[in-house]
Amino acid sequence: MGMSAAASPKAGGRRRRPRRHGAIAEINMTPFIDVMLVLLIIFMVAAPLIATGVPIDLPQTGAKPINVDQKPITIAIDEKGQIFLQDQPTLEPDLVQKLQGLAKQGFEDRIYVRGHKQVDYGRVASVMATITSAGFKRVALVTEPNSH
Repeated sequence: MGMSAAASPKAGGRRRRPRRHGAIAEINMTPFIDVMLVLLIIFMVAAPLIATGVPIDLPQTGAKPINVDQKPITIAIDEKGQIFLQDQPTLEPDLVQKLQGLAKQGFEDRIYVRGHKQVDYGRVASVMATITSAGFKRVALVTEPNSH
């Protein structure tokens, strides 16, 4: 009946107590936080690129920005005069019907018209007249702020 050398008091070793608890299983949060921060930075950089819609070079004015409590309906007119309703190509005769389908508050919905600065003013006025003659009351032109 021999004793092991490690358990022997003569060998200078300490006796090991049996463990009462099993292995500690903890989640290491550091890699998780690192991944979340990287994703946050990616989405912060990519968000403005996603929200641009139809590329239009807007005219510049000194008007103050409007505070918006909900997302407005947007109509864009590109340099060729083509109409886009919420970034989807639309013909002017179909515009009122599609607007009525999108309007959640009826004729009180806010509608923003974005016209390229090279498009004919008559084209923009025609589109706005079509919208207002259908009964929509909150129609506004979108411009860029002055750079100076």
